[in-house]
Amino acid sequence: MKRNHLIPREKSKKVIYLDPRGRGVGEKHYGARALYVLAVLCLLYCVGIGLFVAFGSYFFLVWGVIGAFCAAWAWVLTRRTVYYWIPRWLHITFRSLVMAGMVLLLIIEGMIVSQFHATAQEGADYVIILGAQWKTSGPSYVLQKRLDKAIEYLNANPETKVIVSGGQGYNEPISEAEGMQGYLETAGIDPERILMEDASTNTTQNLIFSGELLDKSEDSVVVITNNFHMFRALAIARKQGYAHVEGLSAGTYPVTVPNNLLREAFGVVKDFMANHL
Repeated sequence: MKRNHLIPREKSKKVIYLDPRGRGVGEKHYGARALYVLAVLCLLYCVGIGLFVAFGSYFFLVWGVIGAFCAAWAWVLTRRTVYYWIPRWLHITFRSLVMAGMVLLLIIEGMIVSQFHATAQEGADYVIILGAQWKTSGPSYVLQKRLDKAIEYLNANPETKVIVSGGQGYNEPISEAEGMQGYLETAGIDPERILMEDASTNTTQNLIFSGELLDKSEDSVVVITNNFHMFRALAIARKQGYAHVEGLSAGTYPVTVPNNLLREAFGVVKDFMANHL
C-alpha cells in the first residue's frame, strides 16, 4: 500500500508544549535586571533621605515602596511558572496602566520644572512668603531658603510689604508666621512692613487668607517659595483671583530634588481634583 493512502486508526491526544525562546521568561531578562537595579537605587535613596536629611513628613518612604514594587516585578519576570500563571489580559492592563502613569507623571513634572527659575520684577506692592516647617531650632532648610530670598528682594525694594503666611502644625513650637516674622526682623526688615497670616495649614489656605490682607485685583504680588513648589503656588494664586502675581523661586537641597518633584506631582493632582488649580 502506498504511504499517501495510509489512514490513522485513532487521533493522537498528546499535547506538545513549546518552550519560549530568546527574550523569554527564565532566560537572561534585561528588563528584570534593570528593574532590580532601579529597586536598589530607590531603596538606597529612601534610606539616605531618612538618615541624613531632616524632613517634616514621611513621604520619602514612598521610595521604599517603589523599590519593593520594582523588585517584585523583576522577580515575576524571571519566574516562568508565576509569569505564565498570570492571565494575558492582566499583563496587558498592568503594562498599559504603568505606561499611562509614566506619561502623566512626565507631563506634570514638565510643568513643575517650567517654574524652577521663576523671577519677578522689581517694585511689587506685596511679597507673600509661603510657610514651611518651623522647628524648635528655627526654620527648616526649605523655609530658610524662602526667607533669605525674600530678604534679598525686600532689601532691594524698600517700599514692598511682606506677608508671612503659615499656621502652627502639630510638630511646630510656634506658628510658621510668627517664626518668619522674628527671622525677618532679626535680618533688619522693618516690623511695620510685615503682615502676619497665621491660620493657614496648606498652600491653598496660604493664598486665600493672605489675599484678605491686600487687593488681589489691583496690587502686584510676588509669591516666594521653593522652586519645586512654584508651579502649583502660582496656579492656585491665579485661581484665587490674583490678577498681578509673579513668582520668585528659592532653591533647595539638590539631593532632595527627586523626592520633592515626586511629592509635588501628587500635590498637583490632589489640588487639580479639588478644583484648586
